[in-house]
Amino acid sequence: MPNDYHTHTFRCHHAEGDVGDYAAVAVQKGLRVLGVTDHTPFPVPLPNERWNMIRMSRSQLDGYEEAIAKARKNYPQLTILKGMECEYSVDLVPFYRDELLAKRQFDYLIVGNHFFPCGNRWVGAHSQIRSGEELMAYADHMVEAMASGLFAFVAHPDLFGNSYPFWDEHTVRCSKRIIEAAAYYKIPLELNAHGLRKPLIETKVGARPPYPLSPFWQLASTVKGITVVANSDAHHPEDVGKTEAVEELIEDYGLQRADLSWLEQKENKSLSAKV
Repeated sequence: MPNDYHTHTFRCHHAEGDVGDYAAVAVQKGLRVLGVTDHTPFPVPLPNERWNMIRMSRSQLDGYEEAIAKARKNYPQLTILKGMECEYSVDLVPFYRDELLAKRQFDYLIVGNHFFPCGNRWVGAHSQIRSGEELMAYADHMVEAMASGLFAFVAHPDLFGNSYPFWDEHTVRCSKRIIEAAAYYKIPLELNAHGLRKPLIETKVGARPPYPLSPFWQLASTVKGITVVANSDAHHPEDVGKTEAVEELIEDYGLQRADLSWLEQKENKSLSAKV
């Protein structure tokens, strides 16, 4: 059974269960590593409450860490990694670097951009991408996040498929920009199984999942240096470890799996430091 490095808890307002619930299922299914990566809070409220509807509040951060510590104690046979899924924004970098990684010793952060700047506004990748210009703004924002060096991997890089129904010259250009940057910065890309549990999107060439997008991964398979990770992005405990379909895509396209064993070493060191 593969490891699972991307899961959520009730704190993000669109998931169910706490860390212990996910750990129990992970043990039952024979997982060796469970990464808990709920949507990060922010150090201060953002203008117009930007992004606040899909993440925990700052006041819940201590409780999140306590839930992970409790699950580690209750399930010692399972390596439980303390992580966060982050929206990239340059003004949030000090919080991610100094507070989460340095002070609180999070094992890792992942970047999952659901919003990105385009012109003078923020665009939602889930539902608002309509043009080639917006696709390239999404790609450029993702590349900036990769260049920061803060993140262990890129979550659902093909999330744009949730709102842009076509595969055309614009998606090809956007995808190449993301994939080539991932190879350059040596950061893994995630095949995200959550998209396969969502309703299909109707397109001119038939119904398809919002993501993962098969043409994106076919393109990724042609770029030297690309590594990938398959995750459940579980929002319900029973979905932990449900990565079989995306594992098949990895095999179908001959993609190279990323080695994330260094994360387990970080978890072991953080536990030792607290004993």
